[in-house]
Amino acid sequence: MCNRAERGQTEKVLRLFGARMGAAFNEGPLVVHPKEPGSVLRLVDGQLVLEQMTWGFPVALASKRDPRVKNKPKPVNNARFDKLGSFWKRWAETPAQRCLIPTARYAEAVGERGRMTETWLSVKDQPIFAWAGLWNDSVEWGPVYTGVMTANAPELGHIHDRSPVILDPADWDTWLHGPLPDLYRFDRPYPADRMIVEATDAPWFRSTRHPYD
Repeated sequence: MCNRAERGQTEKVLRLFGARMGAAFNEGPLVVHPKEPGSVLRLVDGQLVLEQMTWGFPVALASKRDPRVKNKPKPVNNARFDKLGSFWKRWAETPAQRCLIPTARYAEAVGERGRMTETWLSVKDQPIFAWAGLWNDSVEWGPVYTGVMTANAPELGHIHDRSPVILDPADWDTWLHGPLPDLYRFDRPYPADRMIVEATDAPWFRSTRHPYD
């Protein structure tokens, strides 16, 4: 699943999506990890607004030592499409809880365990693309978001079996407005021939790695 993504630059995102800024925020690094602030577009009074939210819905599991005690919440940063009608239904079926995640590219870990390297993927004809997302106003971390995932194209299966749900501009409105049954047409691999794959020698795990990678 995707645990590393590069957000689109703010000014470019505003122009591309015809959005306005929400509350002012301090921009962090372009590369975002779970439980870090990222950029999200959501509808407010019929207009797209760019806001900063924490990447990952907080989920606290019960302690194995004592089921009556819950551990500290961890970020669930990916939502499987096949669970939009179950675990994620309360958000997925409500258009106001859907969002677009403006993304320049995302990374996956490729290779042998312990020797994994960073591979980046982007869309050829969209320097910034819309990744389908859900958002919520959590008690623990305030506004949070998660990216919806679907099956990867067979040609890219060696990288990962899943990929972000990439929405072409013609599909933005459907994701933001349509009833849940209309969204299932997006549960399909994005064409591999429209993707750019950049394999690197950079180790996935580094001394400065994020604890949730």
